[in-house]
Amino acid sequence: MEVGLLGIIGIAVLVAVAVLSRRVGVAAPLILVVVGIGLSFVPGVPGFSIPDEWILTGILPPLLYAAAIKTPVTDFRRNLTPIVSLSVALVVVSALATGLLLHALLPGLGLPAAIALGAVISPPDAVAATSIGRRLGLPPRLLTVLEGEGLVNDATALVLLRSAIAASAGALSGVGSAVADFAFAVVVAILVGYVVGVVTVLVRAKLDDPVLDTAISLVVPFVAFIPAEELGASGVLAVVVAGIYTGHRSASHLDARARISDNVNWRTVQFLLENGVFLLIGLEVRSLLQNIDESLLTVGQTVQIGLLTTLVLILIRFVWVFPLVLLMRRLPSRAERRTFQLRRGLARLKQQEHLDGRQERRKRALTRLYARRQADFDLERREGFGWKGATVLGWSGMRGVVTLAAAQSLPSSFAYREQLVLIAFTVAVATLLVQGSTLPALIRVLRIEGIDVGTDREESATLFDELRREGLRVLEDPQAVVGEDVPVDDDVLDRVRMETGMRSEVEWEKARLSEQKLVRSPHRQYRDLRLAVLEAERQALLAARARGTYSSRVLARAQRILDVEETRLRPRSG
Repeated sequence: MEVGLLGIIGIAVLVAVAVLSRRVGVAAPLILVVVGIGLSFVPGVPGFSIPDEWILTGILPPLLYAAAIKTPVTDFRRNLTPIVSLSVALVVVSALATGLLLHALLPGLGLPAAIALGAVISPPDAVAATSIGRRLGLPPRLLTVLEGEGLVNDATALVLLRSAIAASAGALSGVGSAVADFAFAVVVAILVGYVVGVVTVLVRAKLDDPVLDTAISLVVPFVAFIPAEELGASGVLAVVVAGIYTGHRSASHLDARARISDNVNWRTVQFLLENGVFLLIGLEVRSLLQNIDESLLTVGQTVQIGLLTTLVLILIRFVWVFPLVLLMRRLPSRAERRTFQLRRGLARLKQQEHLDGRQERRKRALTRLYARRQADFDLERREGFGWKGATVLGWSGMRGVVTLAAAQSLPSSFAYREQLVLIAFTVAVATLLVQGSTLPALIRVLRIEGIDVGTDREESATLFDELRREGLRVLEDPQAVVGEDVPVDDDVLDRVRMETGMRSEVEWEKARLSEQKLVRSPHRQYRDLRLAVLEAERQALLAARARGTYSSRVLARAQRILDVEETRLRPRSG
């Protein structure tokens, strides 16, 4: 009963804070941490201490999977260099540097144990940064790098943590063993995640029941996580790989109902788990302070070490990010040279009059590769990072979920164990409150230009033109669809053409008309009138249900039809 009541109160707090954050313009994670800290000191509120395995095994896999299925493979590939640099190399460097610092500051703390804590506090959580960035209009590429970093750095940190704990227990003989253990964990995790992604997508593609499809979707992260962990690999990385594969293949293998269901279900899961963990960070503060043995190190000294470590982490990130951005600015010139060489090779192939089958296939492959390289090159020139982007990237190092869970998984045999946990919490809370609260002001002061709405709308309209042209080709041979012996009325073809072209017309209206004129545009008028008609029909349906003159199954079917139509017409929010 008590657990159920706490769950209801917790969800109510999450929803209330989400609404409040939108109105006051402050990221929900920051408010939740402050609310959690405040609630933890309220008399009568029980002390909270969530077992680390609950978070690492029960919360982290679905949380990362929910983020991974929304990650476009193309964007991830285009930004692979900065993502790998930040999520792997920077995490390792940060863990080693802070480990050395803690080893020097805490007498009796072994170097492997210090590096273990360094691994705990090294991975940033992108949730707060990306929520702020989207609201303030950060460039899409910067958001992609932050999200990609947040997906992979957790796996790096947890594998490094495991190796450091093993080294402290004498299970690893040296640096070579640690590197081999790290490589094994990564390679096996990628294989497991890929296999799970392939198998579950194929199984879901054969199902025609949204309920069964949703049931399988909800267990995919655990299907990837558990085998990888049992094999001694990174379960977190396996979940990320399975999620990215599923998200990429859903467009070609799953039907629209499955994709819509996935989107709603996983957004809900992500909202509850993500925000719930930030609330727990605050709620656990009182219990942490009470568990400190001040004969070893006082709370004040521990917090000071945590703040010093936070400062070191921020400095390391800035020192790393600026050279990385300089490297990224040089990438377009290298990409241009490679694209030019590819174009020359393709031109030589096109000059040949007679091509055999192998050469024809090579020509098609080179044409696709050239188009992709050219698109990558155009993006590099259009959305390249500058010092402003580097500054925001450097300041977006807030810690969160993994730091909270991994800190509590430190072995009880470690010296200063409770102090180490408090240091990790100090880093998480300090970065969230200091960096998170000042990041919006930093973005405004730097005046970083995000998405050009006009250009974005024109690109969308152009895409829908292309889709319309390809779609209308089907109508050139309608008998291939309805059957050779079925006559197709011209009015039917005209109606299909009109409805197919309507999407393009709507997009071009958005691109060419101002917001004021857009309100009075023909398609906006059509939408508003159609929604008014649907509302009148819904009221008539409710009246019919009250009279009891129609069967329940017929009423339910009519309700579903009206809901689908309203969902199509209603503008999306958020």
